[in-house]
Amino acid sequence: MLVKDVMNSPVLTVDVSVSLEAAYQIMLQHNIRHIPVTREGRLAGMITDRDIRLASSPFAAGGAKPIDTPVGQVMSQPVVTGDPLDPVEEAARIMRQRKIGALPILDGDELVGIVTGIDLLDALLRLTGVQKPSGRLEVCLEDRPGELARLSGELARHNINIHSMLTYPCSETTVTTVVRIGTLDVRKLAHDLRQQGYDVRWPPQISGKSL
Repeated sequence: MLVKDVMNSPVLTVDVSVSLEAAYQIMLQHNIRHIPVTREGRLAGMITDRDIRLASSPFAAGGAKPIDTPVGQVMSQPVVTGDPLDPVEEAARIMRQRKIGALPILDGDELVGIVTGIDLLDALLRLTGVQKPSGRLEVCLEDRPGELARLSGELARHNINIHSMLTYPCSETTVTTVVRIGTLDVRKLAHDLRQQGYDVRWPPQISGKSL
C-alpha cells in the first residue's frame, strides 16, 4: 500500500498572510488539526491547532501573540514531506521519528495530499484485513526460510484462504506471524495446528483445549 492510496486530496491550505484566528476557525469548521501553509501557491510551512493555542497563550515565550498575527509568523518550517509513491510504513516511520501528526505529500513541488495519524490507522485496518469477516491466528515460527510457506501450505490443506499475514520478531530466532483467515472457526484449526507441532499463540489454549 502506497501513500497515494491513503492520503487526503485535494488539500485544504491557508496562505501565510491568514490570521491565527481565521486559521483556527477553519480548523474548527473542518474538524482538522493540521493545515499546510502556502506562499504564492507553494508549501511554506505547517500550522496546527496546538501551535495556535500556544502562540496565543499568555505563557508563550515573549507573551501572547495577537489573534490577528499572520500564521506565517508561527508556522513550523522547513516542512517534513513525503512522496505519493512512498510505502505507507515509510510515512509512519517518518511521522513517528519526527513526532509529527501529519505529513504533507509533494509530487515535485506540487502539494497533492496530506497523511495524518488517522489515515495510517485506517491503512493498518486495511492491511490486516480486520474489516472483513475473518478469524485471527497467531503462530510463533522459526525465523528461517520456508517457515511461512510451510504454514501457508498447512492452511491451504485445510482449504482456508489467507486475507493478510504480518510478522514481527519475538526473539532472535523466532517470529510471531499474525494471520487473518477466511474462517471464524479458528479454535478447531488452532487445535489441529498444535497437533502438527505448531506453537499457536492465539487463540490461547486452556486446560489442554483451544478456546
